[in-house]
Amino acid sequence: MKNMKPLEKIYFWIILIFMYLPIVTLIVLSFNQSKSRSHWGGFTFNWYIRLFSDSAILNALANTLIIALIATVAATIIGTITTVALVGLNRRTRAVIMGITNIPMINADIVTGISLMLLFRVLHFQSGFISVLIAHITFNIPYVMLSVMPRMKTISPNVYEAALDLGAEPWYAFRKTVLPDLMPAIFSGALMAFTMSLDDFIITYFTKSSGFDTLSTKIYNEIKRGIQPEIYALSAIIFVLVLVLILASNRMRSVQRKDRELTEKQIKFRNIRNIVVVSAAGLGIIYLALLFGGVFTKNTNQVYVYNYGEYIDPEVIELFQKETGIEVVYDEYETNEIMYTKIASDPSSYDVVCPADYMVSRMISLDMVEPVDYDQLPNTKEHIGEQYFEAMEAFDPGNQYAVPYFWGTVGILYNTNMVDDPVTSWDILWNPKYKGEILMQDSVRDAFMIPMIRNGFSINTVDPAEIEIAAQDLIAQSPLVQAYVVDQVRDKMIGNEAALGVIYSGEALYCQWENPDLEYVVPDEGSLVWFDSWVITKNARNKENALKWIDFLSRPDIALMNFEYITYSVPNVTAREMIEDEELRNSEIAFPGEDILSRCYSEEYLGEEGEKLYSEAWKRVKSAN
Repeated sequence: MKNMKPLEKIYFWIILIFMYLPIVTLIVLSFNQSKSRSHWGGFTFNWYIRLFSDSAILNALANTLIIALIATVAATIIGTITTVALVGLNRRTRAVIMGITNIPMINADIVTGISLMLLFRVLHFQSGFISVLIAHITFNIPYVMLSVMPRMKTISPNVYEAALDLGAEPWYAFRKTVLPDLMPAIFSGALMAFTMSLDDFIITYFTKSSGFDTLSTKIYNEIKRGIQPEIYALSAIIFVLVLVLILASNRMRSVQRKDRELTEKQIKFRNIRNIVVVSAAGLGIIYLALLFGGVFTKNTNQVYVYNYGEYIDPEVIELFQKETGIEVVYDEYETNEIMYTKIASDPSSYDVVCPADYMVSRMISLDMVEPVDYDQLPNTKEHIGEQYFEAMEAFDPGNQYAVPYFWGTVGILYNTNMVDDPVTSWDILWNPKYKGEILMQDSVRDAFMIPMIRNGFSINTVDPAEIEIAAQDLIAQSPLVQAYVVDQVRDKMIGNEAALGVIYSGEALYCQWENPDLEYVVPDEGSLVWFDSWVITKNARNKENALKWIDFLSRPDIALMNFEYITYSVPNVTAREMIEDEELRNSEIAFPGEDILSRCYSEEYLGEEGEKLYSEAWKRVKSAN
């Protein structure tokens, strides 16, 4: 720094800030009382406490460490043995084999991931821990070989041959003459393999099964719906650990500089001590990972659940497992279309899922769901309001397949300090005055619902001309739109980053709690009333447990827990009566009255052709944004 010129110092600080400001921001957010990234709610350690009680994150961390450690050991042994064997071949053959071996490193990860996924499916190999482990060993072997081969080429075979001539056994001769020279390269290759395994996402994503996550895939799922503060806390801990390891490494280098002052006996003792410490640490990590992850213990009393992100109180899952003894294998998705694709490609991957109304209709029409046995759902029969079952007849005739979970409306959330026009119509979303201050829903049906109602069309129209008019309206609006978002609308509106946002009623209620300047309205022209319901998949492996899950969520105290955590409207009339806050119990946002519901409509499944028309129009809209 002292010898730097002023301009060089400026560049240095710019680079330093660019590299570390995001990390500092992440660490600060890990101590934020509020879930919102845009609102400081006070200092807290709660997210660190919740991190160590979050079984999903701990399991993902355990899976990551176990797979990385086992894959590293296996890949290092296989890669080293293969490299040593290759040296005995002629140069051309060795070059060909090394070239083939290096292909996985040069090849795109997505190609490798899809190839392995297809291989496992062709072989009818069950995806999960073992498939991910095999994949990690496979792509790590080339990295070990790449590290060991250059070192192997520099080792003269004469010493090894001399040891054999003196009567040494081949393995003994190798261990005494070749292996010591190879150890630095082997250790370097092992570190590379361990790092690549920890860091991998794409190959893991394609080879994992439902209910199995590593840290990378878990964080990816979190990002799709808005990262939870527990992830900030975990990332902060990882950063601190890496920092400690770097400092320890620098300390070891300084110690190595003093090696010349040590006797050979002292050096040997220190090396043995280091090996013991590293081995003990490795065994400790494996033990803790096994303790928390339990990946080798298979509980057959399970239920596989697929739900929207952040759409259940985590304590509810724990209570269900404690009371029933049924293990919940829980995964999350961002949109109905993602859920549908997953179930369509792997029908037996989940037992119970939570689609929206139009998707329920679609899955019924394609025979993807199982009729529910209401005789096994006493809580559902007793506590779910009859009016909600009547409303669901539009997409579930006879109420045979779906049990309501949450419901609500779609409207406009606006900031009273940033909007000075009356917000009574969808037209305000086309007002040039608010250019760059408008948030739209990143959902094809919910986005098209707005211009459909605005033009007096049915939200379930399949008329190409009407769909085109709605698409042109959205394209004309696109220069005014700040972003198409899903759950992110919540953080942006709380943080005063936008003036107007299309939002679900439950999210609006939470936003108002965080920012009193926000108001929610269902426009006069009308809007969407939606229902999210539980359905049991046709190929469910645990149908009895799925019914127990659905009925447990229909219990009033459990429904109340979910309402207080998620803030979406519950169809459980008993749970609503249990809400202590009278203002909340009678909230027009949480529980809209007939004056609002009378001008709201439900989305229906439009058939393959109808879905295709909307999908193609949506692509044109998004490309214009």
